[in-house]
Amino acid sequence: MYHYSDFDAAFVRERVAQFRGQVERRIDGSLTEDEFKPLRLMNGLYLQLHAYMLRVAIPYGTINGRQMRQLAMIAKRWDKGYGHFTTRQNIQFNWPKLADVPDMLDALADVEMHAIQTSGNTIRNVTADHFAGAAGDEIADPRPYAELLRQWSTDHPEFQFLPRKFKVAVTGAEADRAVIRAHDIGLQIVERDGARGFRVFVGGGLGRTPMIGKVLRDFLPEEDLLPYSEAIVSVWNLLGRRDNKYKARIKITVHEHGVEEISRLVEERFAQIRPNFSGVDQQMLAAIRKQFSLPDLDDRPMDGFTAAYDSDPVFRSWVDTNVTAHRRDDHAIVSISLKAHGATPGDATSEQMEVMAALAEGFGHDELRISHEQNVILPHVARADLPTIHATLREAGLATANIGLASDIIACPGMDYCALATARSIPVAQDIATRLDALKVERDVGPLKIKISGCINACGHHHVGHIGILGLDRAGVENYQITLGGDGTEDAAIGTRTGPGFAYDQIVPAVERLIDCYLDLREDPSETFIQAYRRVGMGPFKSALYPKKEAARAA
Repeated sequence: MYHYSDFDAAFVRERVAQFRGQVERRIDGSLTEDEFKPLRLMNGLYLQLHAYMLRVAIPYGTINGRQMRQLAMIAKRWDKGYGHFTTRQNIQFNWPKLADVPDMLDALADVEMHAIQTSGNTIRNVTADHFAGAAGDEIADPRPYAELLRQWSTDHPEFQFLPRKFKVAVTGAEADRAVIRAHDIGLQIVERDGARGFRVFVGGGLGRTPMIGKVLRDFLPEEDLLPYSEAIVSVWNLLGRRDNKYKARIKITVHEHGVEEISRLVEERFAQIRPNFSGVDQQMLAAIRKQFSLPDLDDRPMDGFTAAYDSDPVFRSWVDTNVTAHRRDDHAIVSISLKAHGATPGDATSEQMEVMAALAEGFGHDELRISHEQNVILPHVARADLPTIHATLREAGLATANIGLASDIIACPGMDYCALATARSIPVAQDIATRLDALKVERDVGPLKIKISGCINACGHHHVGHIGILGLDRAGVENYQITLGGDGTEDAAIGTRTGPGFAYDQIVPAVERLIDCYLDLREDPSETFIQAYRRVGMGPFKSALYPKKEAARAA
């Protein structure tokens, strides 16, 4: 994985020292909250419903054991003993005291971490496929490109005051595990005539105006990544709406001007600035790429794994859901579920972080990944070690066998923490997961993506959930809208609203009716929920959701 250069280390320390002075001036009253706000946002510090919240960057989701241990220490010393992993491959601490934040940032800098550009109208944390470097289906590891983009965008003088925030995601495979089509720029590594490059998507995004990104370039040569990315952001920086923050994202700019006109302007700008890069970025890329080489993987006999798989149904169940094929047959990718039934999706205690750090150090070549689905990944694990890993996870409450199933729910913090939220998300996710566990239907249902947002900003990615749930305020009462048919993969789609929303005490039974409807109408157990929905359409599901209304209409 990437390690800081001397420049990186000095840059981060300087920012911490600068922010320490700003915090001191806020505390002594020299700075008002209005004056302090843009300064704290530049350093990932929000003011939420009950307290400050510090959002820490985990670039492209990659972290090592030492860094995870430091996050555990920070949670225990300066927070309430836990952290919340987000859909942006970040971690959030929800209860820091303002006076402690500079010390937290110094502690992060000790392990090559920071909170820079995790907020504000700038280029945010660059995300990537959480199986990067381990999956057998990828053309190339996307993380070196993500790191190159991180270095280019950090404190870029032209892009610190953009019309709105700007998000970039990179994947190295045809199977999209990074939701690139829901980003301002989505990059897919492709090959053409023996040359490596990118398919470039632009103008994706969720929120109050969800849109799927459009192809801006079908093939961009690898060496043009930075100048072309700069051209895109430069064009949007000039065209983007600053008169209305709800229309300021690049998706609106693409929609208003058309992708053809945006393409023309980007190509024009690209031609102007491309000579300025003169290959320096390729030297940087070559140096970065060396830090992302596949670790030395030992040849290990799999007899112990096979014996455990054949004899232990609990272990077998966990392997079947939480273990993914690695590029090497004797190794595996392990997804650690942070979605125990009834738990807060994405939360991990300090003790659990310590356990995951120890597993990475002992069995995973000192590597962990944070997924956009709010889980943690051990990307390089010998299959021979899986029984030991599973036993350790069970002791820590981290062995829930539900990755990709209905209780593996993505949920934003909602009204429990967020000042923007209009409804609760966490209790809804907990109640749905608890109900599914009681019914014991998850394995029969199979793959199902349920995503929940507590407001129109869609931090829970509900628009791309097979079942999406959006919590809203209706005259002071929580009301939950349901969308169906969303998809965040290479078959990306925005879900369709089913109809009127449901009260808080009605939403779990509504989801249960949808699942029962699917089980009744699927052609066979191999047909997933999303496949069945695409085959039969909205009609049967809508009838299941609103039985009285449909019966009255029929009468």
